[in-house]
Amino acid sequence: MKPHIICHMMSSIDGRIDCAMTSAIEKSDVYYQALAKLHLDAVLEGRVSRQMHYALPEPFKTQYTSPIGHESFFTDHPADFFEIAVDTHGGLRWPEDASESNLLVITDELCPKKYHDYLSANGISWIACGKNGINLKRSVEILAENFGIKRLGIVGGGHINGAFLQAGLIDEVSIMIAGGIDGRAGMTAVFDGINSADYPPTKLELNEVERMGNTVWLKYSVDK
Repeated sequence: MKPHIICHMMSSIDGRIDCAMTSAIEKSDVYYQALAKLHLDAVLEGRVSRQMHYALPEPFKTQYTSPIGHESFFTDHPADFFEIAVDTHGGLRWPEDASESNLLVITDELCPKKYHDYLSANGISWIACGKNGINLKRSVEILAENFGIKRLGIVGGGHINGAFLQAGLIDEVSIMIAGGIDGRAGMTAVFDGINSADYPPTKLELNEVERMGNTVWLKYSVDK
């Protein structure tokens, strides 16, 4: 069993997702208005996005690098809504209010056990899953079975979106296209980081179109 997984993003019309750029071309809160309408139990971001917007600037460091070495999870407290961070190697430190924000961190099993001890001591729930890199499929099963998450939103960045896409885990794509163009070389796209040149395109079925100010909200289901 896994949650129903929706990737929800805002982009320029050329598919770029730099937050400063999208904020400049769409100054309203329509992204969050749409997010609320998806009725999610949790949202998940990759390490880069979480480091940029929430984690403390100084990374977590320890001289005790022995890995946790097995699949495990820790639930500090139940919650109606979780903020999930993917941090494979356990490098991010968190503000004192992280427990109040219902933060949940996912690492792989090579992550130092001391990092999980740090999370537990600070009231932060966590999952360790995957022998060499996070096992996304198993991780979302744990989220459903042990954290009660039925509807999960993947909210960036492009590489974590691409990883969930490549793992075949995304059920819907909720994309908000703002009225502006980025055009800069090398900027991350909505889905990015799949290195296989032979990876096939993913077909989508358009379910709904809505105009919200100067932004168009498109909702698709993934053709599996």
